[in-house]
Amino acid sequence: MLFDNTKTIFEAQKTKNVSTLDGFLTSDFRQVGSEGMLHDRKEFLDDAVEGYLKEYSLYDVKLVHVDDNAVILTYKGILHQLEGDDVLAPRYQHFSDLWVKQGDQWKLKYRQSTPRRSID
Repeated sequence: MLFDNTKTIFEAQKTKNVSTLDGFLTSDFRQVGSEGMLHDRKEFLDDAVEGYLKEYSLYDVKLVHVDDNAVILTYKGILHQLEGDDVLAPRYQHFSDLWVKQGDQWKLKYRQSTPRRSID
């Protein structure tokens, strides 16, 4: 289920569907991008409006149970995504997502993107 939510988030980024994204993120969501910078919820949503994500493929999913209300989802991705002034983001990335349960809904609280090295 959570990986389906993750795919929905990527699809919402690709299609610039900010209202869908908004429903999946905690109010204090943060992301460390592939460039190593910390981004807040507003920056994440603003990037979706800009349509930086063009294509994606996600695979090799693993789930780490933290407790009844939190899990870490790790996976790999192949992205075609712009960053800034038409500079491409790293194509191959590792992702770690922290999902927390709020009431009866799972929300994305934190995401870390790490570029894959050529030897990975």
